[in-house]
Amino acid sequence: MRKLKPGLWLAVAGLVILAGMAAVPGLFTTADPDAADLSATFTPPGPGHWLGTDENGRDLWARIVYGARPSLLIGAGSVALALLAGTVIGVASAQLGRVTDQVLGRSLEVLLSVPWLLLVFLVVAVLGPGAFPAMVGLSLVGLPGFARVVRAEVLRLRAAPFVEAAHGFGWTRARVVLRHVVPNALGPVLALATVSLGAMIVAGSSLGFVGLGPRPPTAEWGAMLATSRRTLSVAWWPAAFPGLALTLAVLAITTLGQDLQRRIAGRSR
Repeated sequence: MRKLKPGLWLAVAGLVILAGMAAVPGLFTTADPDAADLSATFTPPGPGHWLGTDENGRDLWARIVYGARPSLLIGAGSVALALLAGTVIGVASAQLGRVTDQVLGRSLEVLLSVPWLLLVFLVVAVLGPGAFPAMVGLSLVGLPGFARVVRAEVLRLRAAPFVEAAHGFGWTRARVVLRHVVPNALGPVLALATVSLGAMIVAGSSLGFVGLGPRPPTAEWGAMLATSRRTLSVAWWPAAFPGLALTLAVLAITTLGQDLQRRIAGRSR
């Protein structure tokens, strides 16, 4: 069994901290992220406000901690929806015959042909702004990739000896797919999901940056960056620390995802 390198340990530790912030933010700060104090506007980092305050005198550390939940929720939710839908479509495409495969393949190509931001804009225009519409829109962006990986894995496993043996025992095709094919196809898909999570968090923050994410005054990293860009000439910290939190979160998740991909590729050789 391969040992984890120091960089991977740091990534794991960072991900645990990030998950803790999202799940139990009260463990990391006792401050109210929405409590404004106009007498403390743009307080520099220091005692009392370790990361400083924003234009409304709100504690930046508290807002970064509480901002982890919507940022992670949008990223993880969109990946989960894309993974679920992509698995169903990929299995159906590989198992239900040539006509179904062609129809689903052309549909995925249509999704891929639409710029991702335009696709999310269309979903938000129908459902309205907020976290859930952002998740739905981003899941449509990631769906084709998952569906194609699942389809390729199902086609590869369809001729595997253990699958043929299951058919020989008289198992139905649906039972074979659910008991043998899908579980064995999930390794590469889960690796793709881990790498995609970092990209989806960035995309979700981008939506918050343009005002299509969670509504104010909800703390969200992308929205915090959007607000702070107007005051960069006055204070640098309201933009620097949310940007740093986003960068470190994506770096930790992507590092783990890439290592998982390498491990799965090594086992398949």
